[in-house]
Amino acid sequence: MKTISEANFSKDNVFGKGQPNTAFAQYFVGESYLNPLTEPGKCPIPMANVTFEPGCRNNWHIHHASSGGGQILICTAGEGWYQEEGKQAVSLTPGMVITIPPEVKHWHGATADSWFAHIAVEVPGENCRNEWCEPVREEDYCGLK
Repeated sequence: MKTISEANFSKDNVFGKGQPNTAFAQYFVGESYLNPLTEPGKCPIPMANVTFEPGCRNNWHIHHASSGGGQILICTAGEGWYQEEGKQAVSLTPGMVITIPPEVKHWHGATADSWFAHIAVEVPGENCRNEWCEPVREEDYCGLK
């Protein structure tokens, strides 16, 4: 469900907006927020609610792993986009689950006219690391419908 008003979105964003995503801001266009749902070192599966303001998206990136690994996105509020390199973008709405295998270049974020939130689940594996790549081209993002 498209949500332009932050106040209305906050009612739907059941896991909470969290704090400004300053640690990863250089890999995002627009403002994003992180609300960790598991505590690093105490849980083997890192999970966080990621909130994107309208128009916010992360850069292209790859979750590398020698075995296991990857990421799962559980869409919880608003509307967003997910795209794998070489494929059409997929519209994201609450209740959708996206499974991202390791070694797949992709990006995700809000639509231009809606707040968006998803739970990001880092799939355990060996030698896991993220490679941040270039921003999504503005003309490609603006052309999504």
